Amino acid sequence: MRKMKAFLSGTLVMILTIALLAGCTSSSSSESKSSGSSNSKNVTITMLVSGNKAASGQDFEVDILPKLVHKKFPNITLEVQKLPDDQYTTSIKTKLAVNQAPDIFRVWPRMANAASVIDLGKGGYLADLSDLPFMGNLSQTVGDDMSYNGKIYAITKGFDMLGTYYNKALFQKVGITEVPKDWDAFLAACQKLKDAGITPIVMGDKDPWVIQFGLYQIAANTVYADDKEFDTKLQDGKDSLNGPKWQKAVSMYQDLYKKGYIAKNTLGLGGPQAIQMFIDGKAAMTLDGTWDYTPLTAKGATDFERGFFPLPANEKGKPVYQAAATAAGWAVNAKSENVDAVKQILNYWFDGKSDLFQEWVKTSSSIVAYNGVPLTNELYKDAYDQYTSTGNAIYFANQMWPSGVDATLESKFAEIIGGQGTTPKDVTKAMQDKFDELWKK
Repeated sequence: MRKMKAFLSGTLVMILTIALLAGCTSSSSSESKSSGSSNSKNVTITMLVSGNKAASGQDFEVDILPKLVHKKFPNITLEVQKLPDDQYTTSIKTKLAVNQAPDIFRVWPRMANAASVIDLGKGGYLADLSDLPFMGNLSQTVGDDMSYNGKIYAITKGFDMLGTYYNKALFQKVGITEVPKDWDAFLAACQKLKDAGITPIVMGDKDPWVIQFGLYQIAANTVYADDKEFDTKLQDGKDSLNGPKWQKAVSMYQDLYKKGYIAKNTLGLGGPQAIQMFIDGKAAMTLDGTWDYTPLTAKGATDFERGFFPLPANEKGKPVYQAAATAAGWAVNAKSENVDAVKQILNYWFDGKSDLFQEWVKTSSSIVAYNGVPLTNELYKDAYDQYTSTGNAIYFANQMWPSGVDATLESKFAEIIGGQGTTPKDVTKAMQDKFDELWKK
């Protein structure tokens, strides 16, 4: 396998800073290309994406995108299907293997997920999008994360943060007046909530990928904060997942379960169920990402104000590091018969001024990394400002591992949750064994 060097966390600042730059620009060539298909033959474009569908008529990909594309290009019909995350990866890999993949589909940056840019780019499944005129309006980091062998194969939704969503009313009820700034303070807050009969945290661990949401935040502070080249060393065989750094991260997350700070029986709760418990006021916190903004801020059984802060897995006196990374996005099937029509859609979509671009910016749960688009979501402002100013951010760890290591992490940690006697060292050994197996390929 061609080895890929880990990028420094400081490059994430480019993603953040680019959103603050003034002056959207658009290409006249983009306009001319976009307007040229109205007299062409009728075309049906298919699109497959993952995630939780928003309320009827409000989902950007399922509802808004097809409507505005057809309005702009009357000859183009865009048919979009959205699958839950656990079904999506299996579906797209199967469709690609038998040459029945849609024209547009979801991919993940670098090596994150089995449907990643590197895995699918290496397989020849993705069309080269490097020459699209709007690419200059996206940060170089975003382009790099969606590239393989120097070619850009996908367009990211932006970038995402992992963090702690919390119920401000429950915090106030037990006298927590400010968000915790270090691990000891966080544990103390959890204990205070528990002593008051309030479930501190709820997680949907039945969906195995949810297990990553807490662990990557802890690892940002325990593994990577003092060693941003950890994954480079890992890939070069100079460091190990089965070492004290990752063992500490796994042990700290285990403590939240052992101490009863995370709701019982979470292996029986899916992500949507955990979210419902949170919005119904049945738990004070949940660990999740910006991509779940819509369901996490929906109206539940009780009305309360939400807050968001990075999980403070740091020692007292040390800075908090935010887990933040390039988000999943959209790629084009290299074998599609409609690549030209799809590129017309993309040029219209990302021209920086169209109705479609404006709707995308307005509805995106990810933080848009496009020139001149500022952050307007107040829920994320404090966390965003904190690491925009400090640069204290680390990518999601699985973006630098061969796909499958993350699944091993999930399955072994689930054994800890399930009380099977599995230890943190058992988890990290299995992770390293899987890494060694896959990296050699």
